[in-house]
Amino acid sequence: MSESEEVKTESLSVTENYAAWISHEPDGEIVYHLELGAVTVHFFEEEWVEVVELVHAAAQQVNKRK
Repeated sequence: MSESEEVKTESLSVTENYAAWISHEPDGEIVYHLELGAVTVHFFEEEWVEVVELVHAAAQQVNKRK
């Protein structure tokens, strides 16, 4: 694999049980990854934006109930 084909990764956030990170793919695509215990979910940028909006909205609803 040439250097231009290497997948570069970058950690976004890590807790004891979870991690969020991105990979810079050789074709220029950025893929977002959520490691949730034994499961890793992969998102393209448009999907990632939607998931972040979903989690943010859910958190706001939970905070309203407190």
